[in-house]
Amino acid sequence: MTSKIEILASTLASVLGEGASITTALGEVTVVVKAADYARIMLTLRDDPSLQFDQLMDLCGVDYSTYGEGTWEGLRFAAVSHLLSLVHNWRVRVRVFAADDEMPVLASITGIWRAANWYEREAFDLFGILFEGHNDLRRILTDYGFIGHPFRKDFPVTGFVEMRYDPEQKRVIYQPVTIEPREIIPRVIREETYGMK
Repeated sequence: MTSKIEILASTLASVLGEGASITTALGEVTVVVKAADYARIMLTLRDDPSLQFDQLMDLCGVDYSTYGEGTWEGLRFAAVSHLLSLVHNWRVRVRVFAADDEMPVLASITGIWRAANWYEREAFDLFGILFEGHNDLRRILTDYGFIGHPFRKDFPVTGFVEMRYDPEQKRVIYQPVTIEPREIIPRVIREETYGMK
């Protein structure tokens, strides 16, 4: 007897063919597609009668530069989507890697699922992944003057600039980050026999 996951993986393999790599692990099916085939395969996942993934549940950016304790040798940036088929009660994860690590660009899927709009804006804002064909790709979580993409693994924890209110100028100003070393927790030296009595 075949399980629901095996049926889904088999159906995906027959519909998508050689255009996708399908793996099953921990009760979940993951489809990895090439950037050039991304929009076409996402449209197939939605419109094929044997699949009918009509809901985009999530789309997020991922930076793989430190994945596997820094042993990752593949492409750096990916977009990962989770789709739901209400008709078949199936879920699938779709992963697509941007072909260029310096300028990660993927096709926008806002024309397939309108819900992708804010998700793609978030991936752009936090990871710097550009979505070609997105009609309103601008920052959504950081300030418009923010420099960089804070979820990239090489982004400094302290950021590049800090923002503060200047009472003399009566406005918010940006200035380079200044960090003064400080010890928050005082060091306590105890006797060797402390607590032994």
